[in-house]
Amino acid sequence: MSDLKSLSIAISPCPNDSYIFGAWVLGLLGDVEGYRSRFFWNDVEALNEQAEKQQFDVIKVSAVQALKVDAEYHILSCGGAFGLEHGPKLVALAGKKGVFKRIAVPGLKTTAFWLLKGALEYEFEPVPMVFDQIVEAVQRQKVDAGLVIHETALVYEHYGLDLVLDLGQWWKARTDNLPLPLGVIIAKKSLGQQLISAVQEKIQASIKLAHEEKEAVWPFIKSLAQEMDDPVIEEHINAYVNSFSLETGPLGKKALEILKDIG
Repeated sequence: MSDLKSLSIAISPCPNDSYIFGAWVLGLLGDVEGYRSRFFWNDVEALNEQAEKQQFDVIKVSAVQALKVDAEYHILSCGGAFGLEHGPKLVALAGKKGVFKRIAVPGLKTTAFWLLKGALEYEFEPVPMVFDQIVEAVQRQKVDAGLVIHETALVYEHYGLDLVLDLGQWWKARTDNLPLPLGVIIAKKSLGQQLISAVQEKIQASIKLAHEEKEAVWPFIKSLAQEMDDPVIEEHINAYVNSFSLETGPLGKKALEILKDIG
C-alpha cells in the first residue's frame, strides 16, 4: 500500500493550461516528492465555483475569483494566463450595432465578465453559459452579443461575427500597457509554504520542458483543445503563455491590484 499523499489539481482544458501543465500531467518530470498528483479538468466557471467550495488543493481560476477566495487560497507566482495583446472579445452578428441588451458571458465569476461590466457604459442582462456555446447562441440570435474567451476569441471572424469591443485593448489603454491577468493558479494555504513552493517549482519546470520539447506535449494539448487547427492552438498558447506565466513579478502583481477595482 502506497504511503504517498494525494495532491488534487484542477485546471481547464484550454491550450495554455495544457501547455503549462502538460509535462507534469504526462509524468515527464516525476511528481512532487511524497505526493501522488491527481489531475482534473473543468470549464473555467465550474473551477471558479469549485474553488469557493475548496474542492481541490491546487486549482486554476479566473484572476478576479482568486482575489475573492484569498482567505483560503494563495495565488501562485507562476502558471497564470496574462494577456499582452489579446483578451476577451465582445462579438455580434456582422453589421449589428448599438446597445446590446442580452449578452452571453462565460460565467458570472470570470475575469472576462468583470472586465465587461467595467468597460460598458450601460446596463445589460448577462446570460451565463459554457464558453464553447456562446458563438452558436449569437449566431442563432438567442442573445444580442457574446463575450468570447480562449481559442474562440482568436477566430470569431471564422464564424461570421464582428468585433464590438476588444477588452484586451481596453485594458491596455486603461492601465498603460500592463499585462491583463485573466487566470491564475491558486493553492490552499493549508498545504503549507514548503509544499506550495514545491508545486510552483514543478509548474515552472513543466513550462520550461514544454518550451524545450513542445512535440512531447503537443498531442496532449491537441486532444483537449476546442479549436483543432494547429495554428489556432499555437496562437492561443503564444497569446497567454509568456514570461508572466513563469514568474508573475511586480508588474503582474500590480495588474492584479488594479483588477480589484474594475468591475
